[in-house]
Amino acid sequence: MAQRDRSAAVAAGAPSSSPSVGAAAGGAAPASSSGERWSAAIGNLGELGANVESLQKLLARKAVFVDDDIFSKASLAADQARTIKVLDQRVQSLERELDAAISAAARARTEKRQAEAAQRAAELRAQEVTKELENTAKVFELHMEELRLKQEEIAKKDSDIKVLEAIIRTLSSKDDGASSE
Repeated sequence: MAQRDRSAAVAAGAPSSSPSVGAAAGGAAPASSSGERWSAAIGNLGELGANVESLQKLLARKAVFVDDDIFSKASLAADQARTIKVLDQRVQSLERELDAAISAAARARTEKRQAEAAQRAAELRAQEVTKELENTAKVFELHMEELRLKQEEIAKKDSDIKVLEAIIRTLSSKDDGASSE
């Protein structure tokens, strides 16, 4: 009779210990997304269902009769197994976070390299444009010098033409004066 009471305690203790696993998973879950919490809850329900089925099979075969020492060792082993499972889930979650952080860092490095390459290209283009402007300014100065020389030449030729016109007028007026005498 005492062993049946212990069997009932085992049957009653198994479901009550599973929610503590859910609470342990819930304690680690605030850092996780709600989807992971639902997955953990569904996993806990599945584990609870498996435990209930296992207990039903044992009760059906009347093989749950154990003494206190074996019961405490089995409870400790079950608690440790649940703790290991929760810790394993946390490790997997942390590994996913680490992978995401590594991927983000790799993307950031790639974007930085692309930005640096674009900056170098822009600096080279700015140097080319500056050089082109300097060359254009030099060419413009040379053309201005040519124009100034041409204007001086034109001014000199214009003054030569005026001198020649004055000479022609003077000679024309002397020829007119000499032909009228």
